[in-house]
Amino acid sequence: MADITGILSKECTRALVDAHSRKRAIEAAAELLAANHPELSARKLFDELMARERLGSTGLGKGVAIPHCRIPCKRAMGAFLQLSKGIDYEAVDAQKVDLLFTFVVPLEETTAHLELLASLARMFNNSENRKRLRSCGSDGELYEQLVGLFSSEAA
Repeated sequence: MADITGILSKECTRALVDAHSRKRAIEAAAELLAANHPELSARKLFDELMARERLGSTGLGKGVAIPHCRIPCKRAMGAFLQLSKGIDYEAVDAQKVDLLFTFVVPLEETTAHLELLASLARMFNNSENRKRLRSCGSDGELYEQLVGLFSSEAA
């Protein structure tokens, strides 16, 4: 899983998003995914992501969350949000979250789902990576930075 560009597009990457709660951040990610992938319903996606959150927070700690779910779709798709301000996310370390990588995978893609989750967790676990992502001021810069970091972690 070395190429994140098959899952994440520039159009699904947003810097400095204004969201004041976990629910609003997930709603923003669902809307962004649905706006760029017409086969997805923002409402259905939001509902599935929130159902997953009810099983346990997807907040990894260190200001990062990876909301995700499996839904009927043809391929894995993601959205990456850098929030303008950290939000309470019930993360394991109780730190406020400001980096959210949201993704969906087809129902039958259990292995790909776990591989992507592990790759993202590795990349976000590096403090220098998080610092670089937090320093981005535009959607394009954030996208390029994430793609570069993901590729170098996967190498």
